[in-house]
Amino acid sequence: MDLTRQLRHFLVVAEELHFGRAAELLGMAQPPLSQSIQRLERELGVQLFDRSRRQVELTVAGRLLIEEAHRLSAAEERLRTVMRKVRDGDLGTLRAGVPPDLPAPVLQALLRRLDTELPGVAVDLLELTTTEQCRMLATGGLDTGLVDHPVDAPELRFGAEIELPLGVVLPRTSPLARLREVALADLAGHDLVLFPRETAPGWYDRLLELCRTKGFVPARVRTARNPEFLFGLVLAGQGIALERESIARREPRVAWRPLTDRPLARRLLVVGPDAASHPAAPRFAELATEILRAEANPVVLANIGATGPWSVVYDAAAADHP
Repeated sequence: MDLTRQLRHFLVVAEELHFGRAAELLGMAQPPLSQSIQRLERELGVQLFDRSRRQVELTVAGRLLIEEAHRLSAAEERLRTVMRKVRDGDLGTLRAGVPPDLPAPVLQALLRRLDTELPGVAVDLLELTTTEQCRMLATGGLDTGLVDHPVDAPELRFGAEIELPLGVVLPRTSPLARLREVALADLAGHDLVLFPRETAPGWYDRLLELCRTKGFVPARVRTARNPEFLFGLVLAGQGIALERESIARREPRVAWRPLTDRPLARRLLVVGPDAASHPAAPRFAELATEILRAEANPVVLANIGATGPWSVVYDAAAADHP
């Protein structure tokens, strides 16, 4: 594909702003590279580089083309991925990313519904952070996913949003556990146990900003990549956590209390590549949205996932509320 090759040449020159270095990186001589750029300029009807000075500079058209060229390059990679799937007989595989902390009952319900409603599709769920999912979606490694909002990924297409209210996770022995609700300002002076920033930087920064506006500035932020480590820090008095109730249900020695006025909610977005997606991706989005929105109600969630002999049944009366 001449246009694809020309755009690849353009991106390297745009990065280096030097035809000689760009030609060396591309493994070609400089004259053919210059000719490729000139052909691209003729086809597009614009000048992409200003060569009138000692240093090569991008024109306005050249700067605007960079984003479009990256987008086309990603689309080409996705096209090649789809064709490889056709060649290898894997067209029936839907690769979907899900957050690492997805509760087991939610995962079970989602997999059972997918198995029932998409029987001809092999669903490959991958446990990935928001950052990992965005990278794999952009390069064709995933067909769809669930990421934390906000996220800076203009090359992706965002769909339904799922809002999951957050409360405070603390030891049962804490004086705050005697309250029916806890205000964020009541947490002043406590350390906060939080996921590592690199896993979802947009949501990390947004969460801390919301805490500050409500009077809670953590004395120290400690990081936990998995719920077990989070519970260990909380039980050891090393901090409190801000999580949804379904996460706290995993550990009977902690208490979960809602926040006054419900100021915090984790927002998950269904996301896919900004191009033709896998035919099963829209149904995955619908099912994931339905099941995650039912997460706060164990009875409803159990009914959604009760399509086989191992369905999970919850005792709603066992939920911890004073």
